[in-house]
Amino acid sequence: MPERTTPERTTPAPRRLEAGDPAPAFSLPDQHGAAVSLADYAGERVIVYFYPEALTPACTTQACDLRDDAGSLAASGFRILGISRDAPEKLARFDERHGLRFPLLSDPDLVAHRAYGAWGEKSSYGRLITGVLRSTFVVGEDGRIVFAGYNVKATGHIRMLRKRLGLT
Repeated sequence: MPERTTPERTTPAPRRLEAGDPAPAFSLPDQHGAAVSLADYAGERVIVYFYPEALTPACTTQACDLRDDAGSLAASGFRILGISRDAPEKLARFDERHGLRFPLLSDPDLVAHRAYGAWGEKSSYGRLITGVLRSTFVVGEDGRIVFAGYNVKATGHIRMLRKRLGLT
């Protein structure tokens, strides 16, 4: 019987972050064009989430759920940063349309996406494609990853996150 082989990957598998890993640093423009760095939040707990594209249904659901729970998360000591490949102008429209009230960061060169393992192969409608892996990370006050969630669902995202953080 011939040996089974697996097809070669078109892109290398991203390194997945785990709890305890140092959070990769980044500095990216927000929806207003201002530079925002993870270092700006040193000593704070930060939810960093990567999403495929602003103004799309699933990404809007996810962002609005975070917006709706932002007050409760802030009261528990968490800040929110959203990251996508979108240009700052599109992020500004997304923020204006939905009143998101937290920084939306532009990463068109995928520097932060790759550093966090949020760019790679995924299945879409039965096809293997390369793209954004909807992912969420919680960075602790010490700058280390507390939680790393890959391929999270847009719907129910905040419920899952609150449960993981012990905020239910």
